[in-house]
Amino acid sequence: MTNRHSVVDVGLGARAYEIRIGAGLLERAGDEIAPLLDRPRLAIVTDENVARLHLPALETALDRAGIEHVCLVLPAGEGTKSWESLRQVVEWMLARKVERDDMILAFGGGVIGDLAGFAAAVLRRGVRFVQMPTTLLAQVDSSVGGKTGINSPHGKNLVGAFNQPALVLADIAVLATLEARDFLAGYGEVVKYGLLGDEDFFVWLEGNGPALAAGDMALRAEMVRRSCEMKAGIVARDELEHGERALLNLGHTFGHALEAATGYGARLLHGEGVAIGMALALDLSARLGLCAQECPGRLRAHLVAMGMKATLGDIPGELPDADGLIELMAQDKKVQQGRPRFVLLRAIGEAFVTDDVPPEAVRTLLAESLAAR
Repeated sequence: MTNRHSVVDVGLGARAYEIRIGAGLLERAGDEIAPLLDRPRLAIVTDENVARLHLPALETALDRAGIEHVCLVLPAGEGTKSWESLRQVVEWMLARKVERDDMILAFGGGVIGDLAGFAAAVLRRGVRFVQMPTTLLAQVDSSVGGKTGINSPHGKNLVGAFNQPALVLADIAVLATLEARDFLAGYGEVVKYGLLGDEDFFVWLEGNGPALAAGDMALRAEMVRRSCEMKAGIVARDELEHGERALLNLGHTFGHALEAATGYGARLLHGEGVAIGMALALDLSARLGLCAQECPGRLRAHLVAMGMKATLGDIPGELPDADGLIELMAQDKKVQQGRPRFVLLRAIGEAFVTDDVPPEAVRTLLAESLAAR
C-alpha cells in the first residue's frame, strides 16, 4: 500500500479482511485483487450507471494485471435487489463456469454489493467475493460487515445471509462522479456513526460536513476511514447482530417503513429514509424523556445545513397514515416476538436498543409529524 491509502482491519479471525481506502484504488484494482486469486479470473457484477462511468478503467486495471474477466451489467436501482435478479446472477455465473475457488467482484453501490454478495453465498455453497463500493453509502456501510441479501414484497432485506467479503476496496475518487443527492444520501449513514457512539465524530462532521460535501478529498478520506473503523469494530465484536451490532440500525426502523411506503424508488433513497428515521428516533427519545430536548434540533440543524431531507414533509407525494406506517414497521426484519425494536439515544454519541417503547408514543409522533407536512 502507498501512503495515500489507509487500511482498516475487520478482525474476524479466519474471516478477517482489510478495508483499503484512498484515491486511485480503481486504477490499482488488478494489483490489489491478484494476490487473492487462485487463478487469474474474475466475475464482475455491476449496474448500468457504474459500467458507464467506471467499467473501462476497471477492465484496463485487470488487463494490466493479467486477470481474465467476465461482466454482468444489471439495471441500476433498488428494484434490482430481487428474487429475479438473484436468479439471473447465479445462472449467469453457472453458465460461465464460475468455480467454488474463483472470485466474484461486486462493483457498485449497496444494491450490487448486497445482491452479488448474496449470490456469492449461495453459488456452489459459497464463492469468495470482493466488494468495490462506488457510492458513499456503500463505502461507509453496506460493503462492510457481511450483510447481503435481497428485498421481498413483504419488506426490505428480508432474505439474505451473513457473508463476509475477502477484501473491500473503497476508492474515494469515484465519489466525485456521484450526483449531489446520492452523496448526501450516503452521508446520512455517516452521521449515524456520530450519533450512535462517537460525539467527537459528530462534532467533526458539524464542522467539516459542508467542505467534504463540496469535494475536499482529504476530509472525504477521513470521513470514510472513521466510519469504517467504527463499523469494523462493532462487526468484530458482534458479527451476527446478537447485541451491539443492532445499534447500526439507528434510524432504520422508521426509515425502512418509509422506503416501503414510497415503493423503494426515487421518491426516497435509502440514506434519505435513514436520515429522516434518525430524526424521528431522536424526537421519540426526547418525548420519552431519554435525551435532552435540544438533541433532535441539533441533528435536524446539521441535516438542513447539509441540504438533506430531515422531516416527513421533505418526502414528495402521499404517505400512509400513522397506523399504515406502523403496519409497515411491523414487517421489519428486526421485529422480535411482534415488537419492533428501536435504537434510541440518551445523548448524541450514546445509543441503545430497546423494544420497550409505548406504541401510543410512536403513533402520536408519526401522526403529528404527518400533520406537519
